[in-house]
Amino acid sequence: MDVTLISLHWVYLAFVLLIIGFMVMRRDTTAVCVVGILALGLIATQSVSQSVGGVFSGFIYAIKELIGTILVISLIVALSKVLIRTGINEVMISPVTRLIRSPALAFWVIGIVMMIISWFFWPSPAVALIGAVLLPVAIRVGLPALGVAVAMNLFGHGIALSGDFVIQGAPKLTADAAGIPVADVIQASIPLVIIMGAVTTAVAFWYMRRDMRNGSLTMDTGLKATTVPESEAAKIDSPLSPAVRKIAAVVIPLLFALDIVAMFKLDLQGGDATALIGGTALLVMIVLSLLSSRKAGLERTTTQLIDGFLFGFKVFGPVIPIAAFFYLGDSAFADIFGNTLPDGSHGIVNDLGLALAQTVPINTGVSAATLTVVGAITGLDGSGFSGISLAGSIANLFAAAIGSGIATLTALGQIAAIWVGGGTIVPWALIPAAAICGVDPFELARRNLKPVVIGLVVTTIAAMFLI
Repeated sequence: MDVTLISLHWVYLAFVLLIIGFMVMRRDTTAVCVVGILALGLIATQSVSQSVGGVFSGFIYAIKELIGTILVISLIVALSKVLIRTGINEVMISPVTRLIRSPALAFWVIGIVMMIISWFFWPSPAVALIGAVLLPVAIRVGLPALGVAVAMNLFGHGIALSGDFVIQGAPKLTADAAGIPVADVIQASIPLVIIMGAVTTAVAFWYMRRDMRNGSLTMDTGLKATTVPESEAAKIDSPLSPAVRKIAAVVIPLLFALDIVAMFKLDLQGGDATALIGGTALLVMIVLSLLSSRKAGLERTTTQLIDGFLFGFKVFGPVIPIAAFFYLGDSAFADIFGNTLPDGSHGIVNDLGLALAQTVPINTGVSAATLTVVGAITGLDGSGFSGISLAGSIANLFAAAIGSGIATLTALGQIAAIWVGGGTIVPWALIPAAAICGVDPFELARRNLKPVVIGLVVTTIAAMFLI
């Protein structure tokens, strides 16, 4: 099928390359994305007023697409703050502390608990939820604070966030950019997440054991101070009685477990699944705020919501401009600037993919390697989320070129972007875990680098066979 490329296609492609270049240089891309939207609008409409208005409309379009994800993460953060303030998080995790009897058990138990909690509470709140409680236990059995930080990073910001099977924020972004259902991305990501997670954590554990034996990793390695930070749990003066905390520690996980059951029974995915998790988090947060604050419960509820929204919009602030630009590669263009593409066009990205297929011999190996590299590059800004829309768009382009594998390529780009930028090997994204454990984020990044790179190579090779 013949495809006609016009100046809009080339300008869009030029800005994609420009955005990647700015990300490589670790510069912010917001202004570049805004200029890109403005340039596309000027070419499409020949009108300054429509182009300027198109920038705002593009932001509105992106916010409409992202608002569900922003809200659920904000609500979960608000809930996590209540759990920490009331000491319920300590009660929830306390049974796990009995399992930690050696450095090896500490690494795997902390990692697995971090992964499970991150599925429901997202990694950043999960670090606060479990770090203060389990860090002293791990130190007591001989696991250095740097090892604790590695476990929390790889299992939480790596495995849990790159798949994001419960909240589904990451697959929603990449699926929208690729123009496919969220369920397709999730299904395609499962084997890749398992491979990436298994390889990376196993390699990291092997390096940790080796370095502990040869003395290069000690209790003082990477510490910013000579003492381990005091557990926040010890500072909590909970307004709830021990009995109420115990009941809440059982009921809250049970409620989220029932949400998972409902997702399977009612076939809830994407926005519906996110709404169920978000609604549960909101109701639990309100009940706990009222119980713990009594007369000030109504005001406390509002304060917790504000804190959650501040976190949510701070995280997604850099995402909205870049998402607004990359949504123009698909259906958003016609909605914002009208039907100005050539007759028979399937959207800018699809047109570029078809043109590429007709001119350049693209194969599965090249496609998979490119998506991994692009995903990793977009993660250099330390967000992990700001560039996954780009990964989805490029996956769409390459899949159109080779005729298959869009879901696998999208999932691969998502995994690479989040493992690099979500908080495993970019120092400026490692601050939450590093701060909780009292270690140097640059030392933590160096410790994670080899395992993550090895994992990405193996996962990319595996994706070549799955496309």
